[in-house]
Amino acid sequence: MPQKPSIPPEIQAEVQKLIDKFNHDDFKELGIIGYFARFKSNYFYLDRDDLGKPSPICRLKWNGKMDDWDFAIYMYSDNRYDSEEWSFPGTKFVDGTVTGAMKAGMKAYES
Repeated sequence: MPQKPSIPPEIQAEVQKLIDKFNHDDFKELGIIGYFARFKSNYFYLDRDDLGKPSPICRLKWNGKMDDWDFAIYMYSDNRYDSEEWSFPGTKFVDGTVTGAMKAGMKAYES
């Protein structure tokens, strides 16, 4: 069975830099720690720490380019990630980028 491609370490570092910048720019005044990433195989899970409570927001699938991630929103109603769900606030920000996913997550799950 072929092994799934994983996200290269240099891409993981680039993703972390984007998250750190976003957290500094967009969460600093709200007193929220902000987003953090969990990497597994060819996915990264974007969670948010809202005043000490970690919450899943979305999952992005690596497609080989930094501006071409597949997006799946976390559905609390079903306790799963759904790539087919597009009726949530913030969908206009989903553009295949990590920053777009973070903006969408801010609208979908406002703090």
